[in-house]
Amino acid sequence: MTFGATVVSLEAAKRPLFLGVDIGGTTIKLGVVDDAGQSIATSTLDTLGDRPADDAMRRTYATACELLTRLNLSWNDISAIGLGSPGTMDIPSGKVLNPVNIPGWHDFNIRDCLGELAGKPVAFANDANAAAYGEFWVGGAAAYHSMVLLTLGTGVGGGIIIGDLSIDGEHSMGSECGHIVVDPSPTARRCSCTRLGHLESYCSATSMVARAREMIAAGQFPAGKTVSALSAKEVGHLAESGDQVARELILDTAKWLGVGLAIIVATVDPSAILIGGAMTFGRSEAELGRAFLERAKQEMTSRIFKELEGRIVIDYAHLGGDAGYIGAAGMARKLHQSTSAA
Repeated sequence: MTFGATVVSLEAAKRPLFLGVDIGGTTIKLGVVDDAGQSIATSTLDTLGDRPADDAMRRTYATACELLTRLNLSWNDISAIGLGSPGTMDIPSGKVLNPVNIPGWHDFNIRDCLGELAGKPVAFANDANAAAYGEFWVGGAAAYHSMVLLTLGTGVGGGIIIGDLSIDGEHSMGSECGHIVVDPSPTARRCSCTRLGHLESYCSATSMVARAREMIAAGQFPAGKTVSALSAKEVGHLAESGDQVARELILDTAKWLGVGLAIIVATVDPSAILIGGAMTFGRSEAELGRAFLERAKQEMTSRIFKELEGRIVIDYAHLGGDAGYIGAAGMARKLHQSTSAA
């Protein structure tokens, strides 16, 4: 199976063209995408989140101009821009409110800033919802009417798409699947958002490292492992090399993921749920990745209606790190279609 974007030449691209922008805490990735969801070219720049948001938008615009020049295109060739951003936001107004991983950005109209610089309409979305839309449009859920994407990394992101509609919610905070409560006990683990018992508290790379460090302190982890050097990736390597403690830690993470999946299924009843992000243990190509997904499926299946058993596809996402800018471009395409038809 091929993962990542389908890349075509400009000559083979299907017009109209769109620019997708995916903002991350460390880097901003942008790409020119055609009407069929195929990528023509991409570029990246540092987010530099300690600087104001307007600085990032000016540098994003400049990088986009360079990208278009490299392709012998102009802004006249771009029909609309899609912009995916992390953190809390007010989508109707185009504002980021308080992205915790970008400390310099607060209460800023990021959508209108970029739109005014480029002179183009901008579709604005949560970054995880944009990634979900990418998977729905041309990725692992392209064959389905409804889907959920969970991204496992430093945190747990979530996106829900039903019938071409991104579930943003009344207050622009819909689809925050990482913050569903899987452990209501007063001793539950604390999430990065400060609340107790969220899915992110048990299924993020941050959580896995925290639990591994606790096990080191208790003398339960392999001898010689130090707290400072540990990472989720190293835990995965230990499991792959045969360490049973590391493997059980990973499968325990999968168990909690399955609990979260059962809650999502009861709420949304989607056709498919895809798992993406950096913490996927080699995906389906690796035995550990297959075991991780199977454990999550088993836990989910034990908790959902019997009538749903075997009817919901659970798989790894297909687009990888390209999902965000592709999905943002797809939302720009949708905006362009709606305004063109008006």
